[in-house]
Amino acid sequence: MRILRAFRFPRRAVRAAALALLVFAAAAGAAAEGSSVYVIPIKGDIEPSTAVFVRRNAEAALRAGAKILVFDIDTFGGRVDSALRISSYIGSIRGARTVAFVSSGPESMGVSWSAGALIAFSASAIYMAPGTSMGAAAPVIMSPDGQSQGAGEKTVSAVRSQMAALAEKNGHPPLLALAMVDADVELIELSVAGETRLATAEETASLEKSRPGQVERVRTVSAKGKLLSLTAGEAERYGLSEGTVADLDALASLLGSPGPAVEVSPSGADQVVVFITSGGVQALLILIGLVALFLEINSPGFGLPGTVAIIAFFTLFGTNALMGSVGSLEIILFILGIGLLAVEIFILPGFGVAGISGIVLIGAALVFSMQDFVIPTVSWEWDLLGRNVMTVVAGLLAGIAGIGVLALAGPRIKLFDRLMLKTTIEGTAGGALGADAEAPAPPASPLEGRRGVARTVLRPSGRAEIDGVAYSVETEGLFLPEGTPVRVLKVRGSRIVVGPDAGNSDIEG
Repeated sequence: MRILRAFRFPRRAVRAAALALLVFAAAAGAAAEGSSVYVIPIKGDIEPSTAVFVRRNAEAALRAGAKILVFDIDTFGGRVDSALRISSYIGSIRGARTVAFVSSGPESMGVSWSAGALIAFSASAIYMAPGTSMGAAAPVIMSPDGQSQGAGEKTVSAVRSQMAALAEKNGHPPLLALAMVDADVELIELSVAGETRLATAEETASLEKSRPGQVERVRTVSAKGKLLSLTAGEAERYGLSEGTVADLDALASLLGSPGPAVEVSPSGADQVVVFITSGGVQALLILIGLVALFLEINSPGFGLPGTVAIIAFFTLFGTNALMGSVGSLEIILFILGIGLLAVEIFILPGFGVAGISGIVLIGAALVFSMQDFVIPTVSWEWDLLGRNVMTVVAGLLAGIAGIGVLALAGPRIKLFDRLMLKTTIEGTAGGALGADAEAPAPPASPLEGRRGVARTVLRPSGRAEIDGVAYSVETEGLFLPEGTPVRVLKVRGSRIVVGPDAGNSDIEG
């Protein structure tokens, strides 16, 4: 017992340790509470990758215990479908308060226009930094020459209705939402019996008739033929913004956060996905995939071209799958398209229904992989379909052109010599086993100079019958139809090069 007593802690030490634990627990609780505000940036062009980024990070913040989600908006706009996906997701959040903040800074544009305004209206509260603006939310489409132009009435009507519905749901002024989308809405600030209010031109005329002498027109907020854009001060004046704050720290303090907000930043992987899903890069991947597939089909065995083709198409479909737009339909169409092309090349003579159908199926699979719908139902979906079709057609045409160039010039390009067998093999058309490819004068093959007939289309490779035996042959860049009399020009290893035999046109096809 004496020994135990000797090791007893003094009461003061126990109290000090308990107090330290309480302070530590309080600090931990304050830190956790200070992390209850999470900031998710929505900056640059609104693309499918933006929607995926917002959803993934918002769900991660909710799992981490976020009580307030601040969407830091700084954008000129972007794709309507992506903006609708983001606004729909923000509107579905129930576990935290949603706040839109139009920020400003050295590297920001200080605007929330077009699709950015649509996203801001989906939040339950809007705040803006000094010097920022919001509005001009009318949808636009890209013309074939690359110029933007106003969308059709159906698209404008759909976006207008959505903006008004979001405004009503979250307590924002619906008239401001309408004036931001529809240039035909004329919005006037009135003073009615000393009370400031907003009204359309039609509502103003009606009020002036029903309440003569009590209605005063203060100013025109949005003239007819112009889209409404509001500064931070104007947005606060008309009840759209709940306040003008300098930065995110000030906003977090205003929202009651005891600590700084947790800001989420796009990772390197996010930036890679944004780059790969751009229209130009996707068209380039289609070009690379088709050319590599052509080289693989025309090369012995499976090698580098096939690997490149797999990587290109896997990257294309994989990144679009991350966007949530690839399902079983796209994969099935792509596989069927590749199968039809293989049948056209190896089995059926000429280039007909199978080849064309294969290209159409591959193109359809690529188009559908870039969007989350199959049959458009609204105008903006038709616009998006046209954009995706243009991207895929550009890639397919570039790929076909590249295949044509390789078919014509490939045999003369030394770069592709490594894809072809250089050593001779015993029992083949090239001669005895072990013939040195470096030898200055390889022995002539017995086939050189022999005549035959093309049994498939040579474009430039195919099959020909020579002395009653079928061989895999190729031309020096020429396309020869089935049944063309041919003559063996040279044999290099397993390569049998033939040309048209003008002096033997009586051979039966």
